[in-house]
Amino acid sequence: MNLHDLIAKVQDYNPAADVATLQRAYDFSADVHRGQKRKSGEPYLVHPLEVASLIADLRLDVRSVATGLLHDAVEDTLTTLEQVQSIFGGEIATLVDGVTKIGQINFTSRAERQAENFRKMIIAMARDIRVILIKLADRTHNMRTLSHLAPERQTEISQETLDVYAPLAHRLGIYWIKSELEDSSLRYLHPEVYYQLKRNVAKKRVEREEYIKHVITVLTKRLEEAGIEATVTGRPKHFFSIYQKMQTQNLLYDQIYDLVAFRILVDSQRECYEALGVVHQHWKPIPGRFRDYVAMPKANMYQSLHTTVIGPFGERMEVQIRTPEMHRVAEAGVASHWRYKGQNDAGGPEEIQRFAWLRQILEWQQHLEDPQEFMRSVKEDLFSEEVFAFTPKGDLFNFPQGASVIDFAYRIHSQVGEHCAGARVNGKLVPLKYQLQSGDTVEIITTTRQTPSKDWLKLVKTSRAKERIRNWIKAQQRRRSLEVGTEILGRDLARFQLELRTLRKRGELDAAARELGFKDEESLIAAIGYGRLPTHNVIAKLVPASELQERQEKSEGTLQKLFRLVSRQSKGGVRVSGVEDVMVRFGRCCNPLPGERIVGFITRGRGVTVHAIDCLRVMESDPQRRVEVEWDGATGQFRPVAIEVVGIDSPGLLAAMSRAISSAGVNITGAQVRTVPDKRALNTFEVMVDNVDALNRVMRGLGKVKGVMKVSRVRA
Repeated sequence: MNLHDLIAKVQDYNPAADVATLQRAYDFSADVHRGQKRKSGEPYLVHPLEVASLIADLRLDVRSVATGLLHDAVEDTLTTLEQVQSIFGGEIATLVDGVTKIGQINFTSRAERQAENFRKMIIAMARDIRVILIKLADRTHNMRTLSHLAPERQTEISQETLDVYAPLAHRLGIYWIKSELEDSSLRYLHPEVYYQLKRNVAKKRVEREEYIKHVITVLTKRLEEAGIEATVTGRPKHFFSIYQKMQTQNLLYDQIYDLVAFRILVDSQRECYEALGVVHQHWKPIPGRFRDYVAMPKANMYQSLHTTVIGPFGERMEVQIRTPEMHRVAEAGVASHWRYKGQNDAGGPEEIQRFAWLRQILEWQQHLEDPQEFMRSVKEDLFSEEVFAFTPKGDLFNFPQGASVIDFAYRIHSQVGEHCAGARVNGKLVPLKYQLQSGDTVEIITTTRQTPSKDWLKLVKTSRAKERIRNWIKAQQRRRSLEVGTEILGRDLARFQLELRTLRKRGELDAAARELGFKDEESLIAAIGYGRLPTHNVIAKLVPASELQERQEKSEGTLQKLFRLVSRQSKGGVRVSGVEDVMVRFGRCCNPLPGERIVGFITRGRGVTVHAIDCLRVMESDPQRRVEVEWDGATGQFRPVAIEVVGIDSPGLLAAMSRAISSAGVNITGAQVRTVPDKRALNTFEVMVDNVDALNRVMRGLGKVKGVMKVSRVRA
């Protein structure tokens, strides 16, 4: 790609393009990046040019293409944003600024910083959707050249791409970028699987091409006989979609039959349904595999009819039917609305309003105070497929796959959700755990005696429902903590001949609360109830220092002395922020290792329990009871960790896996090996490691063993 090719590509869809702006952006980028090299050894300028070319493939406006040429100038050179603005104007400067902020996301950083940066990315998207389109182009070219980085960076970037950028491309409806990002990520995360798939696909290429040619001929003839003018095409499914099917359905490659998808393009929406009738008339449809996204478009405006039939030779065959306009939206998504527009039409919020999911994300970022919870909500939403359900009046709601009737109740109103006792789905009574299916008609049953519980968090999928349930639980916990805190403080004050009611009446307790950094006495009492504040800190503010030691010795019994001894026991290599002499234990649910990001959770009577930062129990806990903790650098404490390995059942696999673990310098303390259907082996190893780096080394080694398909850490 050179500047001449880039300009020609832009002029192909926008003959009136401002070529001078592209020339200036190219010259500026060439100047500031002069002398810089990429890891591949190529001049750095190659990257901005390729990114700009990908943006032109999306058929975006000239300012977006110019931003592609300039996108790394502020981040990777001495160029300032003010310089960009003075030369290219405010609009391009804003786009460069937005992409720069997104580029600074580091998913190996501390959770708070990571989540806050992610929040900035969402806000940048809201201001101008072109920001994320430019970033997707940047990430696509980075994935194309990822082979030049170290293996650890390849893994990190690929996982980040699979977790965030591929789902974003899917939500924005840009399926060619989604497919490429997913395939590229699979190549580096599971190279053995990727190259095995590549070999299998290549082996059957001639046979597959003959099959595609035959089906296209038959379909075209049948449609012509029905008087429908159509264009029929066929294409192999991309590697990652095949891999997903192998994983979800426990199949080997040879057991997957619908490896080819066919597409029918017709002139009108009416003809879409007529073509569907032709397909179903000649090939038997598979029940449950029909999706009507024409009448009920996806949130990203995707429209198409999907069906799977038993095609020629008895093989399953997927068929998509759409109009050329639907196809344009399906291929380019939101970018399809950015075919060159006038200067005043670019970047307006009216374009954003067409995406309900983005509006939801923006709403969450305003209401969710915990940035980690916000990021978790967004990632869950990005990954979710949709189901559609109706109210008895015919109103249509969309939900992520796996949503329950509780999600439906909270979508109607928070109070309906809080008192949801069950539902009638299609006229039949169902329990709270019932998962919604597309086409369901749902009537919620409520009772004032029903209230949310923590168990509900395991049943709901939508962030709206989770937020409301957590808020209700927090309110109940605060009420309970006030009761417990009042009881504890009143009892301990009595030992020092003080009365809680009198102190509150005189305002002394309120004054002590403010001295300790609380806004009022109620917050202080709640903190005692939560276990965040020892009562002796309060008493120290209420009793003169000269009398404190004497009163304490008189009041302290055997039990308190024993507790003081116990509280000074080993903390297991962890420091608790702002707390001295506290018992520390590790959550069995996640069993964190040194090197992992961790958080503490105060438990009444049991000190601080340390969890991994992404542990599900932490996410469901009350943020008021979380406390910052960090590893103190102590080493040599080995902990058992379970690793699950899924592979192809073949001779020598177990021996090869054992060698890989031993080569990493790690001992195996237990193993369970069994075969499962479809010629697979399921192996669980218990190994002793002293830090997360050792665990990662073992897992990388296992991932390289021939025949291994998946390696994962097992958490309770």
